[in-house]
Amino acid sequence: MTESARQALVGLRDFTTLQWYVVPLLALLFYIYIVEIQEARKSGNWDAVIAGAAVFGADFVNESINGWIFSISGYSALWLAPGPTALRTLVGWNVEIMFMFAIVGILYFKSLDDDPKATVFGLPNRWFWALFYSAISVIVELALNKGGLLVWDYRWWNHGLVEVLPIFVFGYLWFYLAAKYALERPTLRGKVMVPVALFALATAMNVVGLGVFRWTY
Repeated sequence: MTESARQALVGLRDFTTLQWYVVPLLALLFYIYIVEIQEARKSGNWDAVIAGAAVFGADFVNESINGWIFSISGYSALWLAPGPTALRTLVGWNVEIMFMFAIVGILYFKSLDDDPKATVFGLPNRWFWALFYSAISVIVELALNKGGLLVWDYRWWNHGLVEVLPIFVFGYLWFYLAAKYALERPTLRGKVMVPVALFALATAMNVVGLGVFRWTY
């Protein structure tokens, strides 16, 4: 096991590390979703809430897979978050990351044109904004890596284009494409089932990994 992996296990799900700034962040998250839910109840359009839930659910799946890789390899996860945090929820996930991904799906939705066929710089607008937010996410991740807050232990996980492209596609782009897919379902039930399926998959993985196999990640 790498030194970064050992550090990521320190304080794992230890609520004594909580900081007061989590409280206003939680209040802000509640405010955002309550506003969107109130709007949805008036208009009957739940797309903002669904997009937010889909992106967060996709991130939950990624972090669960990352935890499985950590436990099965006995070496390290694909990424680790060993730096300071108010609460490390999984070896590569913390409460700050969770707040971000709980909100960014709504940002993605708010960026979309009302016309699904609209384009931005010649690209379908839903694809453009998925690519845009994925690129911003990669830039932020590179900065966090530079600061030692987000660590990659595997040698092939460097800053070259070949290595950054999988981060772009599998680390972020599919989150927004999951939201895009949900928004394009023809019925409300079909839209809701996308985040429900993502949460169900992630929950099942953690029930098995943490509960049945008793892995620590």
